[in-house]
Amino acid sequence: MLKRHNKLWVLSPRSPFSYLSFILIAISFSYLLGYGVKDTLAACTNPELKNTTWEQIDNPDSVGWSTEKLQEACEYSQTIQTAAVVIIYRGKVLYHWGEIDRKFWIHSIRKPFLSALYGIHVDEGNIDLSKTMLELGIDDYPYQLTPTEKTATVRMLLQSRSGIYIEAACESQEAKDTRPPRGSHLPGTFFYYNNWDFNAAGTVFQLEVGVTIHEEFKNGIADPIDMEDFKSTDVYYEYEPVSMHPCYKFRMTALDMARFGLLYLRDGLWGQNRIISKEWIDESTTAYSDLGENGGYGYLWAVSLDGNPGGLIPHNFYYHTGYGGHLLMIIPKLDLVIVHRVNTDIGHNVGDELGILVGMILNAKKKIILPGVILLLN
Repeated sequence: MLKRHNKLWVLSPRSPFSYLSFILIAISFSYLLGYGVKDTLAACTNPELKNTTWEQIDNPDSVGWSTEKLQEACEYSQTIQTAAVVIIYRGKVLYHWGEIDRKFWIHSIRKPFLSALYGIHVDEGNIDLSKTMLELGIDDYPYQLTPTEKTATVRMLLQSRSGIYIEAACESQEAKDTRPPRGSHLPGTFFYYNNWDFNAAGTVFQLEVGVTIHEEFKNGIADPIDMEDFKSTDVYYEYEPVSMHPCYKFRMTALDMARFGLLYLRDGLWGQNRIISKEWIDESTTAYSDLGENGGYGYLWAVSLDGNPGGLIPHNFYYHTGYGGHLLMIIPKLDLVIVHRVNTDIGHNVGDELGILVGMILNAKKKIILPGVILLLN
């Protein structure tokens, strides 16, 4: 929902798949200073990276970004509960702050990771997205699937359109409260952000490929793209009595998550090595559900759409958020990746403020953001 927030138009975080509030109006630098950050906090710096192979841009101004505005974004983040931010531009670290090398829960950003694994094995012929739950022998306990529910395909799981509305592991109270009645929509006809779909997709992956998610992510993605901190033991499986399908939970540093974002920004190439096909990235980041002002949803990716507030940043992008304000955002036309982390281990949570922070970061790109957004709001 589009809402007025202190003279800023932002997206309400009530989207079923997103805790992100994107800033949708260009505002002047002087107005951003109205939050009173500069007067109360010391200026942020962009410290030299150590013990990493990441290259760093020494002077953001030299590549078309305002160092001053990036500092303002950093300072604003210190007034909310941001734990870390990494901004990647042209394949290098443009700006960073916070605990960028600390492993936090990533929550729902697990879904793009699984999407990437699917892409590898769909291309290798190990997974057929058209197979149904019946053909794969997928059921559940204590809630058994009906014959109609068993006609849902693997592709529908990735699109969150299975029509299977039963309890799932790691399900939020909001998801429980908003779950459609069982049998209310046929498979493939309706989008509902459904943890059952995501968890069952993990089960299907392991069944069809014959390896665990944590092993295959390390061997197929983390190692080939030189993640420096990730270990296979950073993936956990959480079972609950309501379902036989566990949720798969990751911990990861901001720097490693940025590598994953850069892999997608580079259309699946890492150096000269093809990790994921460009065709899969294009297919998986295409919206198959039009959610109106909240954009769209692909294969485990949230996608911006033109002609609605989900696409008002003047460059198409795709992203996923995680509970508490985690964000992985890729804007190909800006050659940009933004990673935002929150320490949910101690109950921290960033809501509408995340949209303001993202807007401030984008506003630091010179001669790109302001004219387009103002024009769209006229």
